[in-house]
Amino acid sequence: MGWFTQLQANLAGWFADLKAEFVLNFIEEDRWRFLVTGLGNTLRITFFAVLLGIALGVVVAIVRASYDKTIQEMRPGPGRFLLKLGNFVCKIYLTVIRGTPVVVQLMIMYYIIFATSRNSLMVAVLAFGINSGAYVAEIFRSGIMSIDPGQFEAGRSLGFNYVQTMRYIIIPQAFKNVLPALANEFIVLLKETSVAGYVTIRDLTMGGDIIRSGTYSAFMPLIAVALIYLTLVIFFTWLVGKLERRLRSSER
Repeated sequence: MGWFTQLQANLAGWFADLKAEFVLNFIEEDRWRFLVTGLGNTLRITFFAVLLGIALGVVVAIVRASYDKTIQEMRPGPGRFLLKLGNFVCKIYLTVIRGTPVVVQLMIMYYIIFATSRNSLMVAVLAFGINSGAYVAEIFRSGIMSIDPGQFEAGRSLGFNYVQTMRYIIIPQAFKNVLPALANEFIVLLKETSVAGYVTIRDLTMGGDIIRSGTYSAFMPLIAVALIYLTLVIFFTWLVGKLERRLRSSER
């Protein structure tokens, strides 16, 4: 039984070391507060950035989809020129935002565009929201383009013009179709905000790094941060799955 006794001693020593690491990283000096504060900032940034991204993405998607569907039928004039100009601006926006890393966009916003601002959370919301808007725009545009063309004809038969048809018939259907994809964009954005520490924002990742720099122990704080992110992603993925099931049942 010598080996079993030795195994028990090794396990007891390992648990004692783990307990000491836990106390050092989270209990002493209330270091757990860094994670709680960071989690709050991460969720705030993600929530408001998603709202901004959806608002911006819907506008861009409507302009792009309207260009694709109507530009050939429009007569030369101010309306056609404005639509072409809007589509050109939207394509530049999509190309630039989707073609550059989000961390670089965040640093440009913080150190150049809003260099005099002290509200780093607001800057982060703008940076992540503008970035998310480019991806939401393509998600929503695909939803609009997937609507049967007969829906546009149905709107016109009811006496609606193009704008009214988009507002009352097309947009509600497209939004319902892409809602699960928008929810997944929220999950992706939640993880992307982990780079907010590059502009001195105490998000969840930065909170773990502050603990690590104070205790010189990397394992416990980084594992804790990873587990919190994993828990959040599992929870929101479950919500998305439940949402998709509800949408499917409502279509029957």
